[in-house]
Amino acid sequence: MTPRSLARRRLFPNVENKKQKVEQSGAGPRKNLQLEVMEPGLKNDGPSLDTILVNYLDTLKQRVNFHLGYPVNICYDHYATLAPLLQFHLNNCGDPFLQNTVDFHSKDFEVAVLDWFAQLWEIEKDQYWGYVTNGGTEGNLHGILLGRELLPEGILYASKDSHYSVFKAARMYRMDSETINTSVNGEMDYSDLRAKLLQNKDRPAIINVTIGTTFKGAIDDVDVILETLKDCGYSQDRFYIHCDAALCGLMTPFINNMISFKKPIGSVTISGHKFLGCPMPCGVQITRKSYINNLSTNVEYIASVDATISGSRNGLTPIFLWYSLSAKGQIGLQKDVKKCLDNAKYLKDRLQQAGISVMLNELSIIVVLERPRDHEFVRRWQLSCVKDMAHVIVMPGITREMLDNFISELVQQRKQWYKDGKAEAPCVGEDIGAQNCACSYHKIDYISP
Repeated sequence: MTPRSLARRRLFPNVENKKQKVEQSGAGPRKNLQLEVMEPGLKNDGPSLDTILVNYLDTLKQRVNFHLGYPVNICYDHYATLAPLLQFHLNNCGDPFLQNTVDFHSKDFEVAVLDWFAQLWEIEKDQYWGYVTNGGTEGNLHGILLGRELLPEGILYASKDSHYSVFKAARMYRMDSETINTSVNGEMDYSDLRAKLLQNKDRPAIINVTIGTTFKGAIDDVDVILETLKDCGYSQDRFYIHCDAALCGLMTPFINNMISFKKPIGSVTISGHKFLGCPMPCGVQITRKSYINNLSTNVEYIASVDATISGSRNGLTPIFLWYSLSAKGQIGLQKDVKKCLDNAKYLKDRLQQAGISVMLNELSIIVVLERPRDHEFVRRWQLSCVKDMAHVIVMPGITREMLDNFISELVQQRKQWYKDGKAEAPCVGEDIGAQNCACSYHKIDYISP
């Protein structure tokens, strides 16, 4: 019996020996299962609960090799080791640095994770506060709320390529906001930031700095933004900087130290399920301890102080994060960073050689390319698309073999889409730069290595 069969038997001991055939294969997108809740004891002519779950598991395993468009690291092997924890309800309600009156929490693991990130982002243990969130959006909501509480009259500045949760925060908190233009690569337009800061010089500034934009992977330069604030006459008590580093917050420290609390920044957030990887969405939010009193509320019912957004918090995710960080270590993460950067450049070079429009930002693992003409191709490879662009995010679990399969299939499909000259590849010069566009208009200037 194979290890996979043994695992299936352990997870689903009552499943029929003759497993039903999986309807979906890795070749196509997963179909809706059209499920309904079953009532125990009533006659059921369909598959058993265990059979449905086994088929679902098999489908997911097949689709792993076609997951290229979204920032999730699905390459981790410790789920079996940590699976016994699922028999307990673990709730890290309230402040992670204060113990609750119940024992079913993992705050000791959580603090270990927070200490690790505090060291990574250069802030002393007694100077920071933070918590493990339910994801990057919660981290952004928390960081921007801190800025709003510290500077109630502040205006939120965010580039148009910022994550949508930043603008959601502005609506939720009814904050005045300014959308800053971006350059063609997705980085903040600092001249536009300067103009709008000067226009609103009588009000404090709350600035969202994106360390790796959602679609193009561009990195806003914290140092240039700080210099711009200084030049516009903003003292440190009149601005707050929140760093949204959802994907790249675990990458940039191993390349340079652009994220550091030695600079006058207020908060940093990352998504734990992205570059590091975790079965459940999660994130880490770190801020300065001196700021948190503005949000802290004493809650007698839970015998704790709470300054979080969500209140009840998943107690499993800190353990998964702790285990992953301990298993990999900084050396392992550094290897992952190098591997992803190398593979991203490999993909970009291969696409460029094939005459396909493509762009790759410096220090990025997001390869932006022309949008495939066929929607089924987009769904098969689970690509994210905006206008005439698509992107591949080269995560640690993405192999050269997967990239080769993607490139080979894309090249073959393009021959069909654009044969006989009846259709042409889209022009994306305005979206990724004329020098990166290989459309019929720009290809005369398109440089192949």
